[in-house]
Formats: sequence, C-alpha cells, structure tokens
Amino acid sequence: MTDGLVLEPGTGQLIGNFGMTLKIGAEQSPRWSVFEAVIQPGFDVGAHLHYAAEELFYVLEGELDLLAFEPRHRTEGDWQLWESADGTKVARGGPGSLMFVPSGCPHAFANPGTAPARLLLHVAPSGHEDYLNEVADLMSAGGPPAPDALRELRARHDIHQLTPMRLGPVNR
Repeated sequence: MTDGLVLEPGTGQLIGNFGMTLKIGAEQSPRWSVFEAVIQPGFDVGAHLHYAAEELFYVLEGELDLLAFEPRHRTEGDWQLWESADGTKVARGGPGSLMFVPSGCPHAFANPGTAPARLLLHVAPSGHEDYLNEVADLMSAGGPPAPDALRELRARHDIHQLTPMRLGPVNR
C-alpha cells in the first residue's frame, strides 16, 4: 500500500521568486502536478496553448480574467477582446471560479485588480515544475528573461505563446 501526502498551509517547494509553490509534482505522481500561485496585480500570462497538457485553474482569492476558448480570430494583441464563434467572451472569476483547459485550447489569465490573487493550478501530465524551474533560472539575473531564450524554453515544454506575457498593468 502507498501512503498519501498531507501538506500544512504555506508548505511546498517554492519556485523562483514569482509566487509559485509546487504542492505535488512528478516525484509524487506521473499523472499531474499541482501548484499554488500568487498572481500579482497587472500580471497577464498571455494567451497560449499546449498540445499535450490539460490544466485546471481554481481561484482561491481575488479576481482573475479568464479565457478558455478558440476565438473567432486570433489576434496578436489583447486576448481580453477575443470572442468565440458562439459569442463567449472573457470571464471575470472570483473565489470559487474554475477554468478547465483541454489540450489544444487557447487560454490565458490576468489579474485586473489592485491586490494579488491566489489560485490552485492542476497540470496533467506532471512535470510542469521543470518548465517553471527553468523560467526561474532565466529570471535569476533580475528582470524578465531574454525573449529568444524564453521562446526556446516554451517550445521545448509544449507552450505555444499566442499573445505577449505582461508583468504590469495595460492601458485599455
């Protein structure tokens, strides 16, 4: 029989200095990884997709703008203006909101507020922590990573960026 794992609040493996804590990873499960993430005001991960991974986002605190659909037209600018063929638009989700992202589905999240948001992120298969650790290494010199290095890293980890990542507020 295999034992499970119980983590106390605030525990897990901190990844870099960008608010990600690994709760369960490839060492515990070959099927999925789980993270707690603190999303700073103005942060926008940018629309992207994965051909192999599925993700589930659950908002614990704060609000996030959430996208999980194929837009009528993919534009390189602001994904928050995208609309699906059936009229679906970006949703604003607060505590208890859940976003499921199947493989191949464009998705994004951003914190439009003035306070940090917190979410639980579930990624299948496991191993997303490898990508996040490599991003942390690229950012260890301070500031955002070099665009070419980040692009190459993402390509190796099945992350296909559709719109830019932003670290601060965007004037809309």
